[in-house]
Amino acid sequence: MTELTQTFGPKSLEIDAEAEVARIVGALSDYLARVKRKGAVVALSGGIDSSVVAALCVRALGPDRVFGLHMPERESSDDTIDFSRMVSDSLGIDSQLEEISPILEAAGCYRRRDDAIRLVCPEYGPDYRSKIVLPSVVDSDSFRLHSVVVEAPNGTQSTHRLTAEAYLGIVAATNFKQRVRKMLEYYHADRLNYIVTGTPNRLEYDQGFFVKLGDGSADLKPIAHLYKCQVYALAAYLGVPEPIQNRPSTTDTYSMPQSQEEFYFSLPHQRMDLCLYGKNNDIPVGQIAAAAELSEEQVSRVFRDIDQKRKTTEYLHLQPQLVTEIPEIGHSG
Repeated sequence: MTELTQTFGPKSLEIDAEAEVARIVGALSDYLARVKRKGAVVALSGGIDSSVVAALCVRALGPDRVFGLHMPERESSDDTIDFSRMVSDSLGIDSQLEEISPILEAAGCYRRRDDAIRLVCPEYGPDYRSKIVLPSVVDSDSFRLHSVVVEAPNGTQSTHRLTAEAYLGIVAATNFKQRVRKMLEYYHADRLNYIVTGTPNRLEYDQGFFVKLGDGSADLKPIAHLYKCQVYALAAYLGVPEPIQNRPSTTDTYSMPQSQEEFYFSLPHQRMDLCLYGKNNDIPVGQIAAAAELSEEQVSRVFRDIDQKRKTTEYLHLQPQLVTEIPEIGHSG
């Protein structure tokens, strides 16, 4: 990572892409040698993070030892599979399509989700679409509550404030999607004697934007230390296809199009990077505000939201708790 510059701004987050790629590639190679696995599985979403992780794995291991998974479901964006295949084709890696809708249907994912939505929107039916939204973090100090946006078959939209029961029910049901995908990743990793890679960036990892034992589960997370803008820098250096570099970040979880900003972060990643980096490195609030084009009060609101998310999502980072501490088990040889 570069040293802090005298005047804080986007350049403060610039990295030496060549050196960073070499460092990550070395860590990947060392880890596989230590755990005695032959290669790596990467779940390809067609987004920037998974694309960069796949490219890093190919740099470290070669295309013959990287296996990609395309795992769309019936509510995925229409172009998700095209983008994810663009990645596997450009890298020359073997990949497989696993359409997960039948598994989700059998687990009751869609039914349970719809039942939860009907707690606040009784008319919600099979032909409706929906997404969860959160008010902007910078607009006011008022307590922010999630709402569900519902689109009827005739195209009309309505917004409904979510009760705690409805919100938790929707999230619990949609979490099936990430957990089913991870189940399939480990199936293929087991049959190939590979590791499973994780794809969260620094924003997602720090702020708990992942599902426990879903996309939060992995053997190695190569880019969890990198801010989103730094992931984009590696994408350019690694030659990730430009359409993917230019694709907006989405959750690709709900049936209506939805950005990560409106669902969770409430700020574009460029501003969120600056705020989180500034907070982590004790940059004066005034400098962060100027760099992010926010007021100092708005930056303070972002800081409070960062602290709150860290507190409420701490559980997601915790390892299984033991009643009595057990000495670390070592392996000889």
